[in-house]
Amino acid sequence: MPKLKSIIKIEGTLDDLTFYKGKEGYLVRTKGGVSKKRINSDPAFARTRENGTEFGHCATSGKTLRRAIISLLSDAKDDRVTSRLTQTMSLVKNQDLISARGQRQVSIGLATPQGRADLTGFDFNIEAILSSVLLSDYTLNPANGEVEIIDFMPIQNLHTPEGATHVSFTSGFLNLDFATGDKDLQLSPVQNMIIDGTTSNVVLTPAGVPVGTGNELFFLKVAFFQEINAIQYPLNNGAYNALQVIEVL
Repeated sequence: MPKLKSIIKIEGTLDDLTFYKGKEGYLVRTKGGVSKKRINSDPAFARTRENGTEFGHCATSGKTLRRAIISLLSDAKDDRVTSRLTQTMSLVKNQDLISARGQRQVSIGLATPQGRADLTGFDFNIEAILSSVLLSDYTLNPANGEVEIIDFMPIQNLHTPEGATHVSFTSGFLNLDFATGDKDLQLSPVQNMIIDGTTSNVVLTPAGVPVGTGNELFFLKVAFFQEINAIQYPLNNGAYNALQVIEVL
């Protein structure tokens, strides 16, 4: 992709050139391809329209999930979480084996074991995958969303980023209906501890059992802090924080 090298930074369309800003800087490309009008009406592009409809649905489903857990997600995500989650939702949608092509739904895909498995294990921060950050086993009680880590020693059972002095754990129990958008998120109290050689049990019990007729999703979050003058500050604005969907029912 050609790069724009100029002291003037342009975004938009000029004649047959489109200027835009990407991760690699300001880029330029030529306009081309089939017109939107033809894609929307030509029978030859029926498959394209079906794919576009399902892609939009998957993107919306990912947005629905992100908004449902914004209190967990705000400091535990990477720059590409939106596109990665859309891809995962597409895998879930593919498990809808009853709807016509172009009308397949994430909510129906999640009614299948494989659809739920496709979403389980999703890490919202690809730079801090939970299994690489938390070097300890944990158990989940799906009845109340309680997550427990037995005999946890922070200095031994964490991959601790440089500068971190404290770590916090939070669990989340979400009921989310992807068809209607109805949601209920229950969080555990935050358990914060110094990163040292002390051994203890981490028990994270959500405040309640969420209500609703949607899927039940369970989350575990690990967040790092640096203490300066008795005040804990988020380490590098949460760049090392991990958040994962640990189970879907």
